[in-house]
Amino acid sequence: MKELELKYGCNPNQKPSRIFMENGSDLPVTVLNGRPGYINFLDALNGWQLVSELKRVTGIAAASSFKHVSPAGAALGLPLSDTLRKIYWVDDMDIDWTPLANAYARARGADRMSSFGDFIALSDECDVSTAQLIKREVSDGVIAPSYSKEALAILREKKKGSYNVIQIDPSYVPAPLEVKQVYGISFEQGRNELNIDETFFDHLVSANKNLPASAKRDLAISMITLKYTQSNSVCYVKDGQAIGIGAGQQSRIHCTRLAGQKADNWWLRQNPRVMGLSFLDGIKRADRDNAIDLYIGDEYEDLLADGAWQKVFTSRPPVFTAEEKRAWLAENHGVALGSDAFFPFGDNIERAHKSGVSYVAEPGGSIRDDNVIACCDKYGMTLSFTGIRLFHH
Repeated sequence: MKELELKYGCNPNQKPSRIFMENGSDLPVTVLNGRPGYINFLDALNGWQLVSELKRVTGIAAASSFKHVSPAGAALGLPLSDTLRKIYWVDDMDIDWTPLANAYARARGADRMSSFGDFIALSDECDVSTAQLIKREVSDGVIAPSYSKEALAILREKKKGSYNVIQIDPSYVPAPLEVKQVYGISFEQGRNELNIDETFFDHLVSANKNLPASAKRDLAISMITLKYTQSNSVCYVKDGQAIGIGAGQQSRIHCTRLAGQKADNWWLRQNPRVMGLSFLDGIKRADRDNAIDLYIGDEYEDLLADGAWQKVFTSRPPVFTAEEKRAWLAENHGVALGSDAFFPFGDNIERAHKSGVSYVAEPGGSIRDDNVIACCDKYGMTLSFTGIRLFHH
């Protein structure tokens, strides 16, 4: 197929809309079900690039959860702990936990509020277990290189048969030049190639030169995730998955704060008090996510007020105090942090420290690099200057 007509563009009033190859060749994608829209394809194609690069660099199955052309989550298919299964609402699922299923559970679970209504990308053939996970979530569609017969049948039943399922040719290689139009004017640039090899993080500028293999892996995840995140962007990673992504902020410190708050929420959700919340029967997972977000946040009084908590819990939960939250957050460590451009001030490192960051990767090149290095040294962090900027627009 050389072109595909879409329902509409970014908004319903933007018609006509289509995707096609300017060189007249066949599209490398096939719609197996549904009718994907303009934004669906932007999410799908960016997500596919992200997960295919993660798989190429790590050799492990990967998944991403995209919303509005930025990832809400990205992860490798590492085994899930009982705690993660519980906070991701998959502890009740009796499935074969394949690497791909683990990857999607992690990508979807890290920031479930942002992932609500996501577009999924999978690095490997979609298997039955992953399809079963996808079936129960609110999602717009999925892209993968292939689907097992049983998995495709499951997905085709979703959303009353209208769920978007896209297959992409994994052998497709885009041209080295990218072209886009803005206001009728064509822009052309070379693709931002990112070759993460064994030496990519070797330029260590901090006093602490300790960078174990697991930290290199997590920093690689952050770099690849940032490559497909709307800039400015910052990404916190731990144990093979992004746990906080800050996208599209004009100020880098705001990116760092936004991503750091998401990383903090991920960690706070693992607190026994939060995991022990007693929800009423029949409360949907999305409503539980919203309630937990309020409970661990600054607006907890809205949730715990008389007349409010009774709609969610069987009994009124005790207040999760600021002191208790700070004590719990202090137990998080070993987090990796990547930035798509240099940190201009040490305040980013100060904020990162509050979220347990031990390893940092950024391009370097700021006139205040010395200040950033000194701040990392103050906290014993390992800092790598990669020399490559990853702006994405």
